Amino acid sequence: MTHETSHGVSRRFFLKGSGAAAAASSVATAPQAEAASPGLRVISGAESVTLNVNGRNVDVTVEPRTTLLEVLRYQLDMTGAKPVSMDGSSGASTVLVDGKPVMASTTLALSVSGKKITTCEALADDAVPHAFVAHDAQQCGFCTPGFVVAVRAFLNRHPNATEEEIRSGLNGNICRCGTYANVLQAVISLVKGN
Repeated sequence: MTHETSHGVSRRFFLKGSGAAAAASSVATAPQAEAASPGLRVISGAESVTLNVNGRNVDVTVEPRTTLLEVLRYQLDMTGAKPVSMDGSSGASTVLVDGKPVMASTTLALSVSGKKITTCEALADDAVPHAFVAHDAQQCGFCTPGFVVAVRAFLNRHPNATEEEIRSGLNGNICRCGTYANVLQAVISLVKGN
């Protein structure tokens, strides 16, 4: 039993034809897409790249799927950024790339070649970790490095932030121990210049 329309075309024939037409059009446009972006190339396998980490150029070997977090921890022995959540939802892998906070766990290492990467290790003498210590804004330490980097990035953009702005600006970082009140007091003290 066939379900033909008044013009003699079945639904199955129509769907097969539509699928073939869509596939043909995508194949036809692929060379045009490559020609439109001559600077892009497909990378497969391991490749050596130079990353600028904390003001120093370092050569690393990465595959296209290698994250910045993996490079930092396993090739450069910088263990401040933590693999708490691989989707970046905890904020524990926060680093700065060209001054902007990003999650190292969701950033491909190849994408940051030629950019300035700053990790919590570079902030050892910064006022932020000292304020965290003074206000007891850490417990287990898993969230602390990500919070320190996020606070530094936030204060660079909002040096005179209000308490409400601080709460909103740091809502991408999660503390399992619940030290939010102390983190908030640490940041408020930095805004006030204490």
